[in-house]
Amino acid sequence: MRYVFFTNTPAHVHLYRHAVDRLESAGHETLVLARDYGCTVALLDWYDLPYRIYGECDTTKGSVLRNLPSHYRTILPTVRSFDPDMIFGVGAYAAHAGFVSRTPAVLVLDSEPTSIDHRVSRPFAAAFLTPHAFRKYLGTNHYQFRGFSETAYLHPSVYEPNPDIREALGIPADEPYVVLRFNAFGSHHDVGQSGFTPAQRRRLIETYADRATVFVSDEGGTLDVEQLPARQFDLHPALLHDALAAARLVVADTQTVCTEAALLGTPVVRSNSFVGDSDMGNFKELERQGLIYNTTEFDEVISTGLAVLEDDSVAADWQRRRDAYVGGLVNLTEVIVDVAENAGPEGVDGIEPWRESIDDGEAVDASESLPLAEEAP
Repeated sequence: MRYVFFTNTPAHVHLYRHAVDRLESAGHETLVLARDYGCTVALLDWYDLPYRIYGECDTTKGSVLRNLPSHYRTILPTVRSFDPDMIFGVGAYAAHAGFVSRTPAVLVLDSEPTSIDHRVSRPFAAAFLTPHAFRKYLGTNHYQFRGFSETAYLHPSVYEPNPDIREALGIPADEPYVVLRFNAFGSHHDVGQSGFTPAQRRRLIETYADRATVFVSDEGGTLDVEQLPARQFDLHPALLHDALAAARLVVADTQTVCTEAALLGTPVVRSNSFVGDSDMGNFKELERQGLIYNTTEFDEVISTGLAVLEDDSVAADWQRRRDAYVGGLVNLTEVIVDVAENAGPEGVDGIEPWRESIDDGEAVDASESLPLAEEAP
C-alpha cells in the first residue's frame, strides 16, 4: 500500500517517524510531505525519512496565510501523482489533499483551541484520532486513544534515554541543569496568546543560574543568551528529548515541550495565556496526574522552579508518578500502523469512539511533592 504523511512542524516529524519506518519495513511505500518550518527538515534528514518539501513558513504571525496558495499548488498535484491509499496528517492540508485525491485522510489532533483548522478539516477527513483527554467532539468519525500524541515517540516501549547526553552537553554527572523553552507565538493558533516577556525570560535565567546550569531553547531566536548566565541549547534538535529526560527542571511558555518533559518524568512548569479553565485537555490531565505544574502567575513559576532545584526528592517523586501513569498509555505508533494497514480505525485495538471523559482515578497534586517555597526573589 501507499501512504502520505504530512509533517508541518517538528512535532509532526516525531509523531509519524516511527510509523513511516514500520510501514516501509513492512514493504509499503511512504511519502512525507513536509513544510520547511523550524527544525522540521533537520529532523527529517536525521531520521532519513523519504520526504519532499511542499513549502516554507517562518515563525511570524501571518506567514501561514501568506504561503497557503503556493503550498496547495505543490501539495495537490504531488499527492495525486503519488496516488496514496491513505493520508495521515494533523490538519487541513491532509484533509484537503484527501478530498482532492479521493483518498481517506486520518488526522491525529490534540489541540482543542485550533477551531478554524477543525472547521475547514471536518467535512473532508475520514477519521480523527485524539487523546483521551481531548474534550471537544468532532463528529461520528472521532476516535480516541488512551495517551497523547507524544506517546508515538516517548512511550516507554519506543523511547530509550541517551546515556551520553550529559557528555554531549558538557555537563558533569552530578551537576543539575535547567532547560528553558521559549515560544515564538507565530503560529495561527497562537494569535492573541502570549508567554514570558523579555524581562521575565531574563529573570528566569538569572534566578536559576545561581543553582544550576541553564540551557535556553528560544524558538524565535530573539534572546541574546551571550549577555546572560546561560547557554544556548545548540545540539541537534533530535537530541532535545534526551536533554529533557536528564534535566532537573524544565520551564516553558510553549506546549509540546511541556508534554514531552512530563511524559519523560522531568518536573516541568508551564506558563502562558492558554493556562486556565479553558486550557487544553492534555495539560489538565497531566496536571491531574501530578506530572506538570500549570500557572499564569510568574512569581509561582519562579518559586516552584526553585523548590524543585532545592529538594532532590522532588525529581524522584515526579519520576515515580510518571512510571505509574505512562506505562498504562498506548503506544500511538502501534495504533497508527494498525489503522494504516487496516485501511481505517474500525476494529483497531487501542482506540474507541470518542466519549466525553475517561476517569483515571483520583487526581494528584504536583505541588504536594514540592517543599514550601519562599517568596520569589
